[in-house]
Amino acid sequence: MNKQRIIVIGNGMVGYKFCEKLIDQDPDRQFAITVFGEEPRPAYDRVNLSKYFAGSTVDDLTMATREWYADHDIELFTGERVEIIDVDNKEIESVTGRRMGYDKLVIATGSSAFVPPIPGVDKKGVFVYRTIEDLDQIIEHGRKVKTAAVVGGGLLGLEAAKALLDLNLKTNVIEYNPRLMPRQVDQAGSDVLQQKIEELGISVLLQKRTDAVLGNGSVEGVAFADGSQLDVEMIVVSAGIRPRDEIARKNNIAVGERGGILVDSHLQTSAPDVYAIGECVVFNNMVYGLIAPGYQMADVVVDNLLGGDKEFQGADMSTKLKLLGVDVGSFGDPFAEGDHIDAVSIRNTVKQTYKKIVVDRETNCLIGGILVGDTSDYGTLLQYTQNQMSLPECLEHLVTPPASGAASSATELPDTASICTCENVTKRQIIDAFEDGQTTVDQIKSCTKAGTGCGGCVPLVTDILNAQIKKSGGEVKTALCACFDHSRVELAERMRTEKVKTYWEALGRFGHGGGCEICKPAVASILASYQNDFILNHQNIQDTNDQFLANIQKNGSYSVVPRVPGGEIRPEQLIAIGQVAKDFDLYTKITGGQRIDLFGARVEQLPLIWQRLRDVGLESGHAYAKSLRTVKSCVGSTWCRFGVQDSVGLAIRIENRYKGLRSPHKLKSAVSGCSRECAEAQSKDFGVIATEKGYNLYVCGNGGMKPRHADLFAEDLDEETLIKYIDRFLMYYIRTADRLTRTSKWLEKFEGGIERLRAIVIDDALGICEELEREMQHQVDTYVCEWSRVLDDPAMRRRFAPFVNSDESDPNIHFQPERGQKKPLVTASSTEVHV
Repeated sequence: MNKQRIIVIGNGMVGYKFCEKLIDQDPDRQFAITVFGEEPRPAYDRVNLSKYFAGSTVDDLTMATREWYADHDIELFTGERVEIIDVDNKEIESVTGRRMGYDKLVIATGSSAFVPPIPGVDKKGVFVYRTIEDLDQIIEHGRKVKTAAVVGGGLLGLEAAKALLDLNLKTNVIEYNPRLMPRQVDQAGSDVLQQKIEELGISVLLQKRTDAVLGNGSVEGVAFADGSQLDVEMIVVSAGIRPRDEIARKNNIAVGERGGILVDSHLQTSAPDVYAIGECVVFNNMVYGLIAPGYQMADVVVDNLLGGDKEFQGADMSTKLKLLGVDVGSFGDPFAEGDHIDAVSIRNTVKQTYKKIVVDRETNCLIGGILVGDTSDYGTLLQYTQNQMSLPECLEHLVTPPASGAASSATELPDTASICTCENVTKRQIIDAFEDGQTTVDQIKSCTKAGTGCGGCVPLVTDILNAQIKKSGGEVKTALCACFDHSRVELAERMRTEKVKTYWEALGRFGHGGGCEICKPAVASILASYQNDFILNHQNIQDTNDQFLANIQKNGSYSVVPRVPGGEIRPEQLIAIGQVAKDFDLYTKITGGQRIDLFGARVEQLPLIWQRLRDVGLESGHAYAKSLRTVKSCVGSTWCRFGVQDSVGLAIRIENRYKGLRSPHKLKSAVSGCSRECAEAQSKDFGVIATEKGYNLYVCGNGGMKPRHADLFAEDLDEETLIKYIDRFLMYYIRTADRLTRTSKWLEKFEGGIERLRAIVIDDALGICEELEREMQHQVDTYVCEWSRVLDDPAMRRRFAPFVNSDESDPNIHFQPERGQKKPLVTASSTEVHV
């Protein structure tokens, strides 16, 4: 069979995605595919370019290797730009003089950074933020300077600012508009975003028009239209994008008035058999500068090439991202106005979050919204917007945590609901995949591609799958793993009541097979939770972190994290930590949990380090374990004029009481001395806020990827009642939570919610509170620092060696200098040995 020749001009993310979709949907291989890329390497993930500054390599960012192209019979030419499209003869010619005929041509040349015609913008030290080569130049120049500025405070500008911050440069963001990210957020959202960014040490200058780049050959500063100046040594221009349409202009293919290759709804250009997709395209006077619309365009062209008639109708520009560590979401039309348009917004000045929804009063539907600082409700709100679902009676429930009145279940969504916007996968497609025999999330992902982009839709994909399993009469499996038919909760209860003392006893009585990497550490955690047995007594079933009582890092070295209860530390302990770090050449960092982390220790150094730390009264901080990590505190009434209780003293009591407590997931806590909440207690698994009458207890909050505000559990408690309630709460969580489930997720799935939990913990509705208190007291009474046990046992100490048959150090662990300290250097050998 004579195959039709398809040539793809451009090997960026969209060009690659077109190839992937065509391969997947054309099993008969009726097309011969040739790809020309202007850059010297195959397509890479441009969306995550900032990770390059945090240690990711080009290989990490690469979307597919050269071998992938070869395996799928795709001819790939990199570093070779196509210059000529001979529309009449259906041929192209590259800069090397290579000529090739085509049957169909797809232009996917993307966009370039827009550089305003500012006087002096051509000076040495001015860069754009677009390609790997751009980043390499920024890194190289960044080593020679101390100050930098980003011209442009939009999405890409803030990404560039993060990169400069990672280079340890004093960073400024210059924006012409009165707010940051003017296309995505309103003024109130920008204010919150600006506050969080400035807390990182970045200066934000708004309503500043850059008139000139100053300097004699090299950048020395910028001049603004208002007459002011800013002294900087480096500039990154991020003032927007321009479609790469030059190949169309040069070859008489129609372009828009303001740039971009003109296409119809089938993505066809003015030239026959020539398509265009991605950011090089203008459709209905719109250039789509996000990756998801480009993927949708690729899907449309593939469908048409295979005989379909799919059309591109425009794309949703909703987006959720993390900028400089700040979660930002924008969906629908957040700026809609009109007589029948209402807006509900909530700004939390303590948590520094902002949420706004825009509602059409006539249709009772959500039009759009903005989320800054907390995007945990983004998926739910996006579904309301896209599917025009009726809203709850109390609109505030949509933007106040927990969004109990808003959460749309998978069964409520229409079949047309777009579940994965990256790959344009609907609910119906997921259901069809299930009906075709795909019964696991991994199978659904492989079949439909849902969840293979940003991954944000995976929880909803899981809910849809589980709903279909139940609907078909099946049972949603909650088994711990293939070795145990019980869930973690069921297994823990049987082990507790039947007093099982070892993993192998549990496997023999309740399981089958030889065990696996899932159930071994899970059972070890259960044993530690109930018996408080020394964790290294179960060493052969632990992962690396617990085996060596330290977190393994990316190059095979380990971290050392002493416990600092309540954040209070004595001078001699600080001196000892500093001296240990100096003597063992450890990277040192003060963490958000009010303690000092030491990184870069070799495994054989761990006992020597901990011996010296123990000598000044420091204990293990359990940073390696699923257990209590930290209890933060403010200075409270002891020092602060606003404090109403001794928050430090209570924090120390709480941390010392629960230290070492093993649980289904890590636990974090905090105690604030007044309602100003400086310790951020409402973002913890359990937090305490002092009142004039005692203490308020909050439970089931967390920060992390999906932040959740903690629920007020009980008010104005005396200290002893507070401790009693925490004892009961923690032990009940340990009993009933699934493996690796944070308290926030546990409560979300808890039947009866917070009211039922109160009834159990406070009112003793199940009659088990005395038992829970007794179990917690056993934990407290039997606690021994794990590192002290090791240091006092010569046999245990001998386990801390890189090799069982040699005293030599691991030669594959390497470091490189950075900012006066060191950072891990990951080599091929270290990756092979330790990962």
